[in-house]
Amino acid sequence: MSDYYNAFEMSPVPTPGPDAVPPEPFRGIYGMPAFATIPTTDLAASVDFWTRGLGFFELFAIPGTVVHLRRWAFQDVLLVKADSVPEQAPALSLSFACVLSEVESVVEACRAVRPGSVDGPRDTPWTTRDVEVITPENARIVLTAAKPFDPASQEAKDLAAVGITPPAAGGGDNEDHV
Repeated sequence: MSDYYNAFEMSPVPTPGPDAVPPEPFRGIYGMPAFATIPTTDLAASVDFWTRGLGFFELFAIPGTVVHLRRWAFQDVLLVKADSVPEQAPALSLSFACVLSEVESVVEACRAVRPGSVDGPRDTPWTTRDVEVITPENARIVLTAAKPFDPASQEAKDLAAVGITPPAAGGGDNEDHV
């Protein structure tokens, strides 16, 4: 038996495709397996950008201290009041999954709320379409949408060249990759 298994049944991320529909915002409470904590000098401006631009919603807040934002299940961000933030965005980025149909609306919304905040969208060699956004706190956020996998594409050939093949092509559950 393999140590790896198909766990898509526990992921909120839909199967990639042009008709993929994003899941509804998840308002339930759970033990967060991971989350980002982002300092901000202006909680109101940060919440405004994250909600109107990036599509998060406010799960709860402790006024003047912290705001817990969420998008899909397991996409949690804590905006925490701070005295200062970095003057420029770090090289490090934090990525959140989205679907292809959301990419353009996120780009437009972020540009409307904060002109100059968006780089992209751009397609990657690993079959995603990414949008990089610099938030008011100078956090580098990437919204990444999986593109449908085309076995005849150059991306598929490039991935196969490094040993990454789709299950239908004999790659199985990653046995050949571990």
